[in-house]
Amino acid sequence: MEQLWAQLADNAVFINSATLVVVAIFALSLWGLSRQEFFQEAWRRLRQNTTAMICLGVIGLYIFIGLAGSLVVPVQEGVATRNYSLIDLAFKNVPQEEGYSAPLATSTYKIRDAKPVKGFHLLGTNVLGQDVLKETLAASRTAIIVGGLTCLIAIPIGLVLGILAGFYGGWVDDAVQYTYSVIYSIPEILLFVAILLVLGQGLPQLCLALGAATWINLCRQVRAETIKHRDRDYVLAARALGVSSFQTIFRHILPNVLHIVVIMFTLRFSALILSESILSYIGIGVGPEVSSWGQMINGARSELAREPVVWWVLAAASMGLFGLVLAFNIFGDAVRDALDPKLRTR
Repeated sequence: MEQLWAQLADNAVFINSATLVVVAIFALSLWGLSRQEFFQEAWRRLRQNTTAMICLGVIGLYIFIGLAGSLVVPVQEGVATRNYSLIDLAFKNVPQEEGYSAPLATSTYKIRDAKPVKGFHLLGTNVLGQDVLKETLAASRTAIIVGGLTCLIAIPIGLVLGILAGFYGGWVDDAVQYTYSVIYSIPEILLFVAILLVLGQGLPQLCLALGAATWINLCRQVRAETIKHRDRDYVLAARALGVSSFQTIFRHILPNVLHIVVIMFTLRFSALILSESILSYIGIGVGPEVSSWGQMINGARSELAREPVVWWVLAAASMGLFGLVLAFNIFGDAVRDALDPKLRTR
């Protein structure tokens, strides 16, 4: 099992495929929701919010960058063929330096024996001489995978358990409540550390660890909404006419709780990205072979004590993280206002 996790964590094909699968599933989900009248009306109200549309464009830009880091193109180099992502191709002709170079610098960032840089680096280079802009863009793929793949794990669990607990009640409700109460009583950071210590360090393991705690809030919200709808006249009429429980849940309960799933997804996505950055910062997140804003910040913290200070690696990673999290937070609030009748502003 440990060898399997290690292969998944080190396998670039898995990471690239995960990005494409995440984007494809959410694109299909949005297409399916757009066919419902309720979500069409919510989209109409959402389009009237200029700030939300700008944030949606920013999110789309990050997703595009994440896809560019996952789409692989074979390139012939002599007698061998190597696979490059679109980001790698964009920086293929940018040479690696011997050490630090500041943004737009003409010499390497050394106290003594400064040497001219070999290429142009908009945001400078890190201790290994790697272009900081390239590393910052490559980390967008990790953020999209962590947020999206974790939601793909947590949403089905929270949705199914929440509906079952609210619809059937009794011992089913007691079992679900007991399960998430036990998990919720454990501090999240300790739960993440325990799971990662068992499964090992890597991107798939991190998504599973985050998904193990993320489904709880969704389950509680869906359970409460299901309890509210199970006693409505249309549900009681369907059950009186002999409609099966599965059909009643699928036709009457599920459509009335989907807006909660959308709201929770948009609001939790940014929290998942922050969680990955924090876990990578303390050294238990993704492995060193995966680009991550948290790892960039972790590696840059010791450079703040240098003289002169190496500040650009920390600044680049922080701004990349700040831009995506802020856009998701603002867009999530706008989606909540558009979907929740009690919070509609228009």
